[in-house]
This record gives sequence, C-alpha cells and structure tokens, in this order.
Amino acid sequence: MKATEILRSSSAPNALFESFSTSSAPSISMAAPRGVYAESGGGGRALDEDRERNADSPTDKKYRAEKSPPSRWEFVAALGVFLSFSSALLFIYLTMPAADYEMLKLPRTLADLRLLKDHLGSYARHYPAKFILGYCSTYIFMQTFMIPGTIFMSLLAGALFGVCRGLFLVVFNATAGASSCYFLSKLIGKPIVVWLWPDKLRYFQAEIGRHRDKLLNYMLFLRVTPTLPNLFINLASPIVDIPFYIFFLATVIGLIPASYITVSAGLALGDLKSVKDLYDYKTLGVLFIIGSVLLFPTLRKRKASV
Repeated sequence: MKATEILRSSSAPNALFESFSTSSAPSISMAAPRGVYAESGGGGRALDEDRERNADSPTDKKYRAEKSPPSRWEFVAALGVFLSFSSALLFIYLTMPAADYEMLKLPRTLADLRLLKDHLGSYARHYPAKFILGYCSTYIFMQTFMIPGTIFMSLLAGALFGVCRGLFLVVFNATAGASSCYFLSKLIGKPIVVWLWPDKLRYFQAEIGRHRDKLLNYMLFLRVTPTLPNLFINLASPIVDIPFYIFFLATVIGLIPASYITVSAGLALGDLKSVKDLYDYKTLGVLFIIGSVLLFPTLRKRKASV
C-alpha cells in the first residue's frame, strides 16, 4: 500500500511538469491538473463533463449528435425514390417521337448547349407539346436530385421559346423541382444536410429564428440574392421548420429576377462566352438591391422592437 501511494503521489507532479513543458498557452497548462485529478480521483472527470455539457447550446448538441452519415435504410429509401423518378423519365423519353438520341445529352458547356439547341430547334417546332413534356420532366428531375446543369436548361429555354414563354417554363420547373426536393428532404434529407453542412445549417436556423415574424420577406431575400445556394435552401428549409406555403411563395416570386437574366441571355447564346458573364458585379448589385428592398420590412420591425 505504501509503495502504491508513493507511486501515485509521484506521478501527478511528473504529469503536471510534462504538461507545463509541452504547452506554451496558460489556458492549456492550467487545464492539465483537472485531467490529472480526473485520472486519479474520478470525480473531476464528471465535473468537467458537466461543464462541457452546460457550455454547449441545445442546438449545438443536437447537430453534433446527429452529425453522422445517413443510415443504410435512408440510403435505400433515397435510391428507391431516385429509381422511381428515373423510370418515369425513361418512360417519357421512350414514348416520344423518334429522334437522334445520340445528340440528346445534358449540356455541360456552352458549346454543348449550342449543339443541343441547333438539334432541338426543329424538333420543338414539329412536336411542341411532347418536347415541352420532355424538357419539363428533365428540368424537374435535375432540380429534385440536385444534378448540376439547370442553368444550361434555363439558357436553352430562352434560346428556344423566347423571354416570356421561357421565363414561365423556367420558373415553373424550378419551383416544381424545388418543391419536390423540399419534400424529399423532409422525408430522408435531415441526416444528409446535418452531415454535409452542420455549421451552415446552424447559422440558417438561427437566422430563421431571428426573422420568424417576417419569414416570407427573409426567404424572398435569400431567393433573390446569392447569399445562400438554392440547393442548400431547398434541402434545409423543411429541417428548420419553414412552412411549405412560405417556401413555395418565396420560390415562385424570388426566382423571377435571376431567371429573367438567364433566359434573356439565352436569346444571345452565340455571343455568350462564359456562364460567369451572366452574373457580373453589376447584375449582382441589382439583385442585392432588390433583395434589400424585400428585407426592409424585417429590418424596420427589428429596429422598432429594439
């Protein structure tokens, strides 16, 4: 017993000396005795754990606990929904009139888009209803499952249908796809969003809580301006309890300015050199001015309450 007490009493000063010698920050060196005490006594560990739990907010604890990859069943459910949508899309294409399917592919560059536009021009004139059905189903599919390239589909709408009809098609498809993504995320998307964007989701939830009284204005601001990516908004909105009717109205109205810019650019597709040219500093400034006007009622109410 005496030998054990001597060893125990001699190990603490050595551990304390090592912690001071390997650390230059006072806060870290001061934390060493608590760790030593926890190893020797046991009660200090419980005290430190209590302090750490109390220091975290409920939201932080919730997201940290849920920050894990999606489960196998959630992955299977998402795969099942994807295959169902894919089968419906394939059925639509197989029932359409004959075409050169080698030319039909999702455009990834402006060169691909110009070739696709030239190929689909006559097809759209001869089979307008079926072409629109195929175009809309493809756009909604891409928007639902977050497949990149919808900006090229918006440019194609302007090139083939003009500003008015093209704008209507783009806003309709973008809203339908975003709504599908909303309900898909409500069903199986929470672990995915928490896993991929825990910090951004925590920030988004805090902002939603601050603007809860004027939530539609704030959502309109987010849709008009590139403050947060539309993909993240579609996925995170049901997780932070944004009602669908607010999400829907903000999407329908808020996507009009950016969609108008993209569709109008589709009319001069041959002169467009890069997709980045669509949103230069002048265009972004205009979008932020529109968004600030929409957000003004929220800021005024908050200032009045203060």
